[in-house]
Amino acid sequence: MSNILRVELTDDQRGELHALLARRDLTRHTRQRAECIRLIDRGKTASEVADLLECNPVTVRAAVHRFNDGGIGALPDAARPGRRARVLGGVDRAGLADLLDRSGAAGVAWTVPALRDWLRERRGVEISADWLWELLRRDGFRWKRTRDSVRHQADPVLQQAAKAQLEDLRTYGWRRTRAGGI
Repeated sequence: MSNILRVELTDDQRGELHALLARRDLTRHTRQRAECIRLIDRGKTASEVADLLECNPVTVRAAVHRFNDGGIGALPDAARPGRRARVLGGVDRAGLADLLDRSGAAGVAWTVPALRDWLRERRGVEISADWLWELLRRDGFRWKRTRDSVRHQADPVLQQAAKAQLEDLRTYGWRRTRAGGI
């Protein structure tokens, strides 16, 4: 029994393999398996393919066995177990960007948890605050810490009236004694 792995592709399979390799969204492992099949079809041995692709010959053999069992459709990575990643859709991202632009012009500050709550209530999108923070960063939104006081929002006329009222309430006004020179 021979240890040499052989793959003989039909013209249709070669075209399908070429189309697969032309895709730009392939994962690294899918591309490596497809390259293994392409090179084995050209007459290279498993060790030669492993040297060319800088991988282990066992990886090349596994790719060939995978191809023999399921064809070219078996070369891409299998689906990962678990919940699918939460993706904020384009419409929701545009709505969020519009909200932030309008709020920024009005001087309203948002926190990431508040934005998450807004998305849940208004859009029906469930997303974690950490992931939302990452998406906002990727979309180019910048933020800074908000002030801890609201002094900048106070009415100056009301502030002067309050100061005058406090001054009248002082029983021992240190300003009066200093100003009078006593």
